[in-house]
Amino acid sequence: MAIKLKKSYKFAFRSALIVAFLLAVLMEAYMMAKESQDWLFLFIFVMSTFFISFFVIQLRVEKFIYKRVKKIYDDVSLLESSSLTSRTITTDMGTLTQEIEKFAKDKKVEIDTLKIREEYRKDFLGNVSHELKTPLFTVQGYILTLLDGAVNDKNVRKKYLQRANKGVERLIYIVKDLDLITKLEVGDLHLELEDFDIVEVIQGVFDLLEMKAEKKNITLTFDIEDQGSVYVHADREKIQQVVTNLIVNSIKYGHENGTTEVSVENLIKNKVIVRVTDNGEGIAKQHIPRLFERFYRVDKSGSRSEGGSGLGLAIVKHIIEAHNEKIYVESVLDVGSEFSFTLEKAKRKEE
Repeated sequence: MAIKLKKSYKFAFRSALIVAFLLAVLMEAYMMAKESQDWLFLFIFVMSTFFISFFVIQLRVEKFIYKRVKKIYDDVSLLESSSLTSRTITTDMGTLTQEIEKFAKDKKVEIDTLKIREEYRKDFLGNVSHELKTPLFTVQGYILTLLDGAVNDKNVRKKYLQRANKGVERLIYIVKDLDLITKLEVGDLHLELEDFDIVEVIQGVFDLLEMKAEKKNITLTFDIEDQGSVYVHADREKIQQVVTNLIVNSIKYGHENGTTEVSVENLIKNKVIVRVTDNGEGIAKQHIPRLFERFYRVDKSGSRSEGGSGLGLAIVKHIIEAHNEKIYVESVLDVGSEFSFTLEKAKRKEE
């Protein structure tokens, strides 16, 4: 990569000025001693001294200093720092020092970021391993039991095959969620934006999860300001997944005989906010910043028994952000939680 060089003449100019001044003082002293006052000669002498000194010093600077400065830039450019090599090289020492210090600071930030990402990668791989290991070993255990002779017992065979099938379904569920979140993170998921009634979508999710809620005797309630349709502009299928994941979490971590309430409210002129509120176990304050991380669980032991891939909230966050919208969470331990997200209203009039 060719690098443009911007030379600085400050050093040579100042050095030549000092040399000329000192020689002028010496020459003046010499002329006074000789009782000679040829001012024209003195002026020509001083100017000649200045220009000769300037060019000699500048030449030496270019040979000795500029080449070394350029080598510094060339060495730094090997690190492909666009912040440094994209600009003209300066040989002014002050400016160069500032640029090198900025470069070092940027690199330190970059290294710190890479360390954080490396820790996150290790944590993620550990979580993936754990999530996949549990159902895999479960399936393997049932199959080995069948191979050891239990396959001949019709009742045991059917029961173990059903349990093994549940383990396989859990594996498929995890892999599908991993595939979805990978597409969301790399921006490879195409959103099918359309106008639809968010109230209808929520009612449909209620119908799907009614039996799940009844098992814990949790009441699903729906609160809407105008008791009518609310049309939004989004991907219907993905928003349905968001609502489903949030309500499933609410049921999963809700108390027996509790409630889960969903509401749709006007936020500003062109936005609505959907809230999912429960009176469940709540979330401690220190866990809230990490809730939307992949596989992050508040309760490391109990939550696994509830099933799920551990990717639900991460998927929710990515889907909402893919719509250029925001998701919020408020929670108080032993009181309950509220997850809310915004959506753009459809331009058509609400029916």
